[in-house]
Amino acid sequence: MALKCGIVGLPNVGKSTLFNCLSSAKAQSANFPFCTIEPNVGIITVPDERLIKLAEIDKPKKVVPTTVEIVDIAGLVKGASKGEGLGNQFLANIRETDAILHVLRCYDNDNVTHVDGSINPVRDKEVIDYELQLKDLETVENRIVKVQRQLKDATNKEAKKVFEVASKIKDELLKGVSVRAIELTDNEREISDSFFLLTDKPVMYVCNVDDASAKSGNAYVDAVREAVKNENAEILIIAAATEADIAELETYEEKQMFLEDIGLEEPGVTKLIHSAYKLLNLETYFTTGPDESRAWTFTKGIKAPKAAGIIHSDFEKGFIRAEVIKYDEYVRLGSEAACRDAGKIAIEGKEYVVKDGDIMHFRFNV
Repeated sequence: MALKCGIVGLPNVGKSTLFNCLSSAKAQSANFPFCTIEPNVGIITVPDERLIKLAEIDKPKKVVPTTVEIVDIAGLVKGASKGEGLGNQFLANIRETDAILHVLRCYDNDNVTHVDGSINPVRDKEVIDYELQLKDLETVENRIVKVQRQLKDATNKEAKKVFEVASKIKDELLKGVSVRAIELTDNEREISDSFFLLTDKPVMYVCNVDDASAKSGNAYVDAVREAVKNENAEILIIAAATEADIAELETYEEKQMFLEDIGLEEPGVTKLIHSAYKLLNLETYFTTGPDESRAWTFTKGIKAPKAAGIIHSDFEKGFIRAEVIKYDEYVRLGSEAACRDAGKIAIEGKEYVVKDGDIMHFRFNV
């Protein structure tokens, strides 16, 4: 599954530094706006101790973790919705992502300039919200104009529903409310999804803090929490400069010692990757054996045939059944053969909803 998270924010808030920590692809990082012009793309491995454990048991020739694509997008400024700065490019790039990691500067440092001259993460958030809302307003208004022509046909009930949802969203956008924060019924949400609106994308606010605030945050972070309390959004605290130092260390032991010295249990980027995975409503199932232990990404709630199709479309087309072993049972018994002997392999059909951590083997015929 080609899943993308876009790192966005005003210029010079730490986006590229964070991207460099996350990815082996190194973005240029400097103390001036628009350092990143073309979007940098990195394929990020999702850390999963379960895959490591399965590999220890089966000793496969190859281990393949699951991944999420991270895109470092050029900084946005006021007027982006009208093409100011790199606005048109920014909006095109963000439209292609599945979720947004919105980096907010939550630290003081006179040596690092801010595009607006002062530190105010809530204001920075609102600048980007405003520009994205303006673009969504343009999209919705265009949809309203289009559907109004269809309303001339009194029998077109679908057009009436689309018009009502688009009008409702327009009213809220005019109030400065992002689409993700608008209360919509399931049916209304289904219609709004067809608009592909920017402020409807899942968002995580990444508060970039100094070392002293890495564990519990600061007043800037508190202000962000208050500002987004009514949004369906997550907040993550991370010290990007510190994470850059950790990323430069070569061994696991060195990294753990560094983390202990600053009072953290794991790197902030690890939390961010897991949070991004959760933000996209993703889970993992596994296939494992002597040839390969592999993690597969799926959207929470899908059924077995669709999960099989992630491996290959033929698996879904010719799906017969799935043989499922629970991860805990596999680890406890130590092999597929032992699970089979103990009666711990469940035979599941087309209606089986795949669970996080399932070890799957698909039977199919094309």
